[in-house]
Amino acid sequence: MATIFGTAIRRREDPRLITGRATYTDDIRLPGMVYAAFLRSPHAHARIKRIDTSRARALPGVLAVFTGMDVAGKLGNIPTAWLVPNSDLKTPAHPPLATEKVRYVGDGVAMVVAEDRYTARDAVELIEVEYEVLPAVVDQEKAVQDGAPQVHDDVPRNIAFVWRAGGGDPDRAIQEAEVVVRQRIRNHRLIPSAMETRGAVAQFNPASGEMTVWLTSQNPHIHRVLMSGVLGIPEHKLRIVAPEVGGGFGSKIPFYPDEALVAFAARQLGRPVKWSEERRENYVATTHGRDHIQDVVLAGRRDGTLTAIKVKALANLGAYLSTAAPGVPTILFGLMLQGAYRIPNVGVEVVGVLTNTTPIDAYRGAGRPEATYIIERMVDLFAREVGMDPAEVRRRNFIPSDAFPYNVPTGLTYDSGNYAGAFDKALEAVDYEGLRRQQQELRKQGRYLGIGLASYVEICGLGPSQVAGAVGFQGGLWDSALVRVHPTGKVTVYTGTSPHGQGEETTFAQIVAQELGIPVDDIEVVHGDTGSISMGWGTYGSRTTPVGGSAVALAARRVVEKARKVAAHLLEAAEQDIVFEDGRFYVKGSADRSRSFQEVALQAYLAWNLPPDIEPSLEASAFYDPANFVYPFGTHVAVVEVDAATGRVKLLRYMAVDDCGRVINPMIVDGQVHGGVVQGIGQALWEEAVYDENGQLLTGSMLDYALPRAHMVLPIETDRTETPAPQNPLGVKGVGETGTIAATPAVVNAVLDALQPLGVRYLDMPLIPQKIWAAIHRQ
Repeated sequence: MATIFGTAIRRREDPRLITGRATYTDDIRLPGMVYAAFLRSPHAHARIKRIDTSRARALPGVLAVFTGMDVAGKLGNIPTAWLVPNSDLKTPAHPPLATEKVRYVGDGVAMVVAEDRYTARDAVELIEVEYEVLPAVVDQEKAVQDGAPQVHDDVPRNIAFVWRAGGGDPDRAIQEAEVVVRQRIRNHRLIPSAMETRGAVAQFNPASGEMTVWLTSQNPHIHRVLMSGVLGIPEHKLRIVAPEVGGGFGSKIPFYPDEALVAFAARQLGRPVKWSEERRENYVATTHGRDHIQDVVLAGRRDGTLTAIKVKALANLGAYLSTAAPGVPTILFGLMLQGAYRIPNVGVEVVGVLTNTTPIDAYRGAGRPEATYIIERMVDLFAREVGMDPAEVRRRNFIPSDAFPYNVPTGLTYDSGNYAGAFDKALEAVDYEGLRRQQQELRKQGRYLGIGLASYVEICGLGPSQVAGAVGFQGGLWDSALVRVHPTGKVTVYTGTSPHGQGEETTFAQIVAQELGIPVDDIEVVHGDTGSISMGWGTYGSRTTPVGGSAVALAARRVVEKARKVAAHLLEAAEQDIVFEDGRFYVKGSADRSRSFQEVALQAYLAWNLPPDIEPSLEASAFYDPANFVYPFGTHVAVVEVDAATGRVKLLRYMAVDDCGRVINPMIVDGQVHGGVVQGIGQALWEEAVYDENGQLLTGSMLDYALPRAHMVLPIETDRTETPAPQNPLGVKGVGETGTIAATPAVVNAVLDALQPLGVRYLDMPLIPQKIWAAIHRQ
């Protein structure tokens, strides 16, 4: 049987997705279903003086109107689930609907439930709210200053936490360094912009007390735990179903007030309630990402050796602490600042700041793009300072391949890697030296070619549960799988992860097909339903395959162990003499004495002739808790040309060499890289969430928020090295976030490389033409 692991078979998800036959949350139709809509604050900061809902309630078709006072005491506050220790963390109350004050544009003020969604929207317009508008603060640097508007009275100076980490002695190393490069970097705010906005459908059964919620969720079991606490419904009476989810990029990890309110309304009214977020709502009420101001110092020697990095970051958290918000700019950011390099001295301080803006949470990469952007930009600045090629500085500082496992100063242990190998492969693929020669020739013609490098390593495959507890994550990070073999030998796999576009229905089937030696089409993969899956911690942080996939592999191997005992009994041979190969059990040295996997499965169910110590049926579970994170790595190269007359950037070439350990399906890996790279390029060149000083989101629609379009990007070249992860049974690492981590610094480094002869040393993203043009003409 040909190997299935490593084969580029087509995604089984795609036929239903690309033909419009998939079922998303908004496609759910239930008898008697009614519709919810929300009134959201138009002000970033205001006191609510009066709410008059009488006209809305009187509108024909309206069933109920709920304000914050109506739900107070009936619903709990929205919790934060990552309580980073040793940071003086303050978690201000987050009511499901605002009662006394609104704290950002989009903050929920009231919910209407009506017979149809149009009546619900009309009724929202009839609610009268008298506000006393208060001064707002949107910039984290201004928010911590004396006299700044207070977002929450119980969080002085709007500082939610101060977190520090590091190792070595960065201050001394900087003081003694031959070269010190300093730079203030703004890693701006982004809006995730999934194709499907958020939504929820809730149905309550008053006879049984059971609640079912269909939800746009990346982690249904986490949603169940959190919703259970907020609603006061026992966990075993609450079922969360994530149907098809049209993209998440981290924005569907958090537990939002809207979801609890829809379930609350279903229970109050005794009818199913649906809510589907509008795009404008999505832009103001769904979490944003990034938004750091970072003061960075990188030190080293004239020979290009890096000796220390020190960072102070102000992380904008928005108006409330979202579910994972405190962990993103600390654990996932600060511990990765040394990147792929041997830097013995690292220091980081992160100040988490509350502002009158939409809450911040994970966005594809979550902390690691911010960390990689810092080190990769600073390496280029350092190279310029010492007069070396940026490629040479990187080569001199890579952690060598024979040094793994490698302990970095921030306390992590990188598992495996060959950073120089991936780097050399990327540079060879683009003919780096040839590009440099071409660059020199073009400069003589007044043309500005730029070559940008980004070498990354990321922490993912979240992760060991013991570590999760130590860093304040209020949950485990193991995952579960159940492999159930049916009497005919067909297989159903239940996974606690919750894929939403990544392709694990295909890759998990490939894992099981390889383990059991059966056709991949004989395997179905079930996910996203707490009613059929015992427990799982969801899909984020590139953990699905290394953690969930490992659980699947272990469960499948346990199926084989049991089946081997049955086969030995049937073949009247000792168990140790049974060989399992290509879907058949046979007696060692007597290949004609055999049973197929399907024959053994049938006998396991018939139970006519089983060994005395073997129970009927054939299935196995696994609960896999990894011993370490996994650390994929790679090098991306971007080539651009900048038009000095207009500031326009033209992408000429993009090469990505990634190492995500063993590859299950190269086509799916390429697809993940492609999508991530486009998002990373988007941040570098176009995307930015912009607020005015009053807290109004100026980029609150797709007309204003510059998402990449197909014609704006170029064919992305991919290649790989393969360094297996030593800690999990498959040797796999994550790949879902590599593109967003590497592409942004690669493209920015390319643009700044192009602008070097024009005297432009640094620019903040996004590198839009007018910003580049202004920088050129300021010189």
